Amino acid sequence: MALTDKVNRDIAAAMKAKDAPRLSALRMMKAAIMNREVEKGRALDDAEVVQVVASLVKQRRDSIEQFSKAGRADLVDKETGEIAVLEAYLPPAATAEEIDAAISAAIAETGAASPKDLGKVMKAVMPKLAGRTADGRTINEAVRRKLGA
Repeated sequence: MALTDKVNRDIAAAMKAKDAPRLSALRMMKAAIMNREVEKGRALDDAEVVQVVASLVKQRRDSIEQFSKAGRADLVDKETGEIAVLEAYLPPAATAEEIDAAISAAIAETGAASPKDLGKVMKAVMPKLAGRTADGRTINEAVRRKLGA
């Protein structure tokens, strides 16, 4: 079943269950998917839908950081709840061991030796973690540590 079909079915289920927070998050996700479809001029495949959902999760994490600084615990809780709903549509997260192995392989592959090679290593690491959810910021920090920055 396509992810967009799953989203539509889950929206109907949330409406029947009168689960307002979940319904709100699902509708927001559907709107983002539809906006991307309009941009592309065609229906999205599952990989593109996952990209849209991942960007929404990243936006929520950035918002949580800002709301925490502003002392808005109510909004932090709302965004955290939305992340929980959105993450159900993402592939499983890459483990620390998988990230570490991908970084080591990328460093060996690119011959990186200093922090100046960060860009080359990041370009090599990201495809290795395709199909897994991995935060770019976390990977970047791990690469910096490995390169001795």
